[in-house]
Order: sequence, then C-alpha cells, then structure tokens
Amino acid sequence: MQPPRFHLAIPVDDLDAAERFYGQTLQCARGRSAPAWIDWNLWGHQVVTHLVPGTPRVDVQPVDGRGVPVPHFGLLLTVEDFHQLAARLHHLGTAFVIEPYVRFEGQIGEQWTMFLRDPAGNALEFKAFANDDQVFAAEAGLDAQTEVAERARPAQTPH
Repeated sequence: MQPPRFHLAIPVDDLDAAERFYGQTLQCARGRSAPAWIDWNLWGHQVVTHLVPGTPRVDVQPVDGRGVPVPHFGLLLTVEDFHQLAARLHHLGTAFVIEPYVRFEGQIGEQWTMFLRDPAGNALEFKAFANDDQVFAAEAGLDAQTEVAERARPAQTPH
C-alpha cells in the first residue's frame, strides 16, 4: 500500500522564477498549470505554486544554534537522495539558509538536514534519517532499541 502523499499550495510572487527553481533547480516534473498557478511533482507529492503579490512572512527559531526558518516545509529523503540533491544544489551555487550537516550523529534520530528558500522566500527543508525505523519508533514513544532488537530476534515456536 502506498503511503499517503501531501498536497501543499504555496504563495510565490514570480511564476517564472518558481518555474526555474522547482522545474530546473529541484528537477520537479511540471503538472497542470494556469496563468496564476503551476502544479509540481515534488518526489511524489503535489506542490502548487500560486501567484500571490508580496513576500511570505518567515520568522527564525533557534535550533542547534542555527536560525531555522518558520514556517517551512520539506521532504524526508533517503540518505543517497539527500546527498545527490545537496551536491546538485552546491554545484548550482544555491544559497543555503542552513548548509547541509548531520545532527544527532551516532544517536537515535541521526539525520542530515539542509534549509534553503525558493525565489519567493518560501523556506524548504530536506532531511534524511540514518535509520527511519528507529526515528519513527522513538517518535511514537516506544523504546526504539528494544523494538529493533525484537524485530531482529528469530520467531519463537510455541511449545
């Protein structure tokens, strides 16, 4: 069964700049469009850039000593996809809000993360967890190490 996908509509003040960023920089497939909006396939999710005059309001919250833009949206990628995207963004000279780095190294929740803005100022985060099973088990309030060990243990045959 395919996991649910999200749909997100975001404001942009320049559709041509949005088309270059989402279509060329992020390499998202373009979907339907009209004079005031464009659909994008963002790794299987639908993001719609709507032409809205003005700049979105973004605040900054301190996380790990860095200024994380809020609001922001993003994707959980595989580690390989994360590093490929980071390399492409570096190659294109993308200005990062927060350069790619690893958080919680060697711990449950170890993750690579990076933040950038689209041309309209919308903040995006891309991240990749070293071990999704541990992360989501921990977020569910379970002891992730125990759960991982339980899954690895051979099934017991009843006597």
